[in-house]
Amino acid sequence: MSEAMRVAQVVGRMESGGVEAVVMNYYRAMEKEKVQFDFFVDETSSFPQRKELEQLGAGIYLVPPYTKPVQFHKALYKQFKASGYKIVHAHINTMNVFPLFTAWRAKVPVRICHNHSTAHWGERKKTLLKYLLRPFAKVFATDYFACGEQAGRWMYGNQCFDEGKVSVIPNAIDTKRFEYDPEARIRLRMELGIPQDAFVVGHVGRFTYAKNQAFLLEIFAELLKQKSNARLLMVGEGELERELRQKVQSLKTENQVVFTGVRTDVDKLYSAMDVFCLPSFYEGLPVVLVEAQANGLPCVVSEQVTSELLLAGQCFCLPLDACGSWIPALLEKKRGQAVVQLEFEISYAAKMLGAFYQEKALGHSRC
Repeated sequence: MSEAMRVAQVVGRMESGGVEAVVMNYYRAMEKEKVQFDFFVDETSSFPQRKELEQLGAGIYLVPPYTKPVQFHKALYKQFKASGYKIVHAHINTMNVFPLFTAWRAKVPVRICHNHSTAHWGERKKTLLKYLLRPFAKVFATDYFACGEQAGRWMYGNQCFDEGKVSVIPNAIDTKRFEYDPEARIRLRMELGIPQDAFVVGHVGRFTYAKNQAFLLEIFAELLKQKSNARLLMVGEGELERELRQKVQSLKTENQVVFTGVRTDVDKLYSAMDVFCLPSFYEGLPVVLVEAQANGLPCVVSEQVTSELLLAGQCFCLPLDACGSWIPALLEKKRGQAVVQLEFEISYAAKMLGAFYQEKALGHSRC
């Protein structure tokens, strides 16, 4: 039996964010007798996935962060040359120029630029850097990937996307894990101190500017005026957590907002919710919205969320102007039928990606 092909996955920081979740979903579902992943991870990461990756047979290489480009390049180049990869798959958006240049210099034949996001000028310096790097991100790539149409057009341009040069790799999930579980609903509400009859607004995501959780806290404070038994379930962590907790105090909603931190049972936590809210300033294709819809939750999201992800007919898209307009949408619909298109089912999507890897590697083996 031939040895599995190893694909280098350059993921940057491994925390508990959406990109990490997507790459992990694909790796778990990949036919590992055919394809194995080697993870190149920022050495400053908390890396909660490490133990699972080791058990699954992944290669793990801790490298300096790409903010130290010389050290980053040297570490990647050394391993790319030693391992003789046929494929390097980079997931750090506009920063992909750095690992893909290294892969090009190391003569890796297949170099994938994968974009998972867009941008918003509210982040100023970060967004300026994205726009400066964007023209270069694909220079050393042989293949262009994006999580969805919006992310693909933003990164590669409309013409490139319309000409079919961009492959959309959906943020797929194991839908069975996210099915509604009434027993988990009761158990988790008890564990988190949430009354069984409470109306729970849920949110899952890193506490960052992009996710706009401060606006969510304002929405919830308004909701409480109409729904006194409401609770807000905030699942995640991030650099803005302290600011968000301070805002909760200033709004005097400490007794109604529950911060869970990072959880390993997010798939079950959706069952404890009654509605899901995602008021993002910008997104690529948020995997949490696929998960919420797989649970049957009604979803209220900002207009910045790509319409290609509104799968179940239970989603409201609203502008980020006044929080009061969000209240009727949050209260209107109840949990419904879970709907997830085939392309978002990880067992199917992983086979497609695995076939792509094998076809590309085989083509270069014949050269």
